Amino acid sequence: MRPAGSPEALERRRHRAISLLEQGWMPVEVAQKLSVDRRSVRRWRAAFEKAGESGLAAKPSPGRPPKLDSEAREKLEQYLRQGPRKLGYSTDLWTCARVAEVIRKKFKVRYHVDHIGRLLRSMGWTPQKPERRARERDEPAIEGWVKKVWPRVKKKRRG
Repeated sequence: MRPAGSPEALERRRHRAISLLEQGWMPVEVAQKLSVDRRSVRRWRAAFEKAGESGLAAKPSPGRPPKLDSEAREKLEQYLRQGPRKLGYSTDLWTCARVAEVIRKKFKVRYHVDHIGRLLRSMGWTPQKPERRARERDEPAIEGWVKKVWPRVKKKRRG
């Protein structure tokens, strides 16, 4: 399992361990100071002795590369900010299916609808539900009813 922390932070920790070893610290002491396993300290020292600084360098995280690079994501965000109507949809509501369709049409990349939510969350977008309210809604009348009529009609506790 990969330890917690950014690749840069992990690399700094490895460099710190080598620095402490060069100052004469024992691997067990370094491990305790950095809250790591002693075997990790020994492995880092071996990598440093074999490859030098490059042996301690951060390595790219494993996994499939994203289908949309950062430039494409920025462009997608511009499309999303324009709104669905601007792109030919009948309502002002973005759905995962619509976003998947926009990605397919504009970027020639296919995303499954179930993965669009993850993509949008990684871009900082959150799901929103439109409020369903009648256009004819009269807020002052509702407020007056809640203050005057509701207290009179609501059931009261029995004594």
